[in-house]
Amino acid sequence: MAALSSARRASYLVRQTFRYEYPEPIRDLNHRLIVIPPERFGDQRRLWHDVSVGVKGVALDSRSDRFGNMIVTAFAPRVVGAIEFVAEVSVERRAEEPHRVPDGWLADGYLLAPSPLTYADDRIMRAADDLVESAGWGLPLADRINDWVYQSLTYRHDVTGVRTTAAEALEGGAGVCQDYAHLMLALCRASGLPSRYVSGHLLGQGGTHAWVEVLLPARDGSGDAIAHAFDPTHASRGGLGYVTVAVGADYSDVAPTSGTYLSGARGRLTASKRVSLVEVE
Repeated sequence: MAALSSARRASYLVRQTFRYEYPEPIRDLNHRLIVIPPERFGDQRRLWHDVSVGVKGVALDSRSDRFGNMIVTAFAPRVVGAIEFVAEVSVERRAEEPHRVPDGWLADGYLLAPSPLTYADDRIMRAADDLVESAGWGLPLADRINDWVYQSLTYRHDVTGVRTTAAEALEGGAGVCQDYAHLMLALCRASGLPSRYVSGHLLGQGGTHAWVEVLLPARDGSGDAIAHAFDPTHASRGGLGYVTVAVGADYSDVAPTSGTYLSGARGRLTASKRVSLVEVE
């Protein structure tokens, strides 16, 4: 990561596998993958990508959702034993101008509205009021919230789940990157800072990572916004070591893998990921 602090450009290769095993045959599998970044996202450019399935007869399709994320869908009429999805993508990032979001960015109210996972309870509202009083608004406030979340939670696996809310994570005092992001979003939105959940990868970290983007008006009078990345899990700002895959109101909008099927059996998921730094200059 140190080499990236002064880099002008970096390219990555990301490879992920998701293997589902079933104790009995299943029918009508409808699966959704959000693992491929959009063609363009700020200074990030997708060079190429591939999604493959280790079962014959699976129909693959792709589309964009309302956030601009790439959604890959798969349908299999029948799966016996197991099914494995492999996603590979090459991306390039450049240390260029800040990430601009075109005029009209506030038209979709999700940036300020509490979502089911980022609802602010009384404790979060009191914290937001205190932070606004001490830091004002804009980047100083976002920086204070980033630090506050980092200091308020302890990173710990297996104490929260994908449905854990920001308030529940704060009450428990521990969680993973998803919980840190949800708590920061709850505080930002309660403080009037437009913000969104970001799912992606951090070089050197094993699983999918989550962080936050705070969108603030550009100072040139264009009506555009600048997206500022914050990583409350590490009390840091974004950089070239981050690869963005998708954005949304919270985790439920960007879950990397999800789906439904017909069977009384429960599947078992095994996932792996490798992020390789291909080139840096």
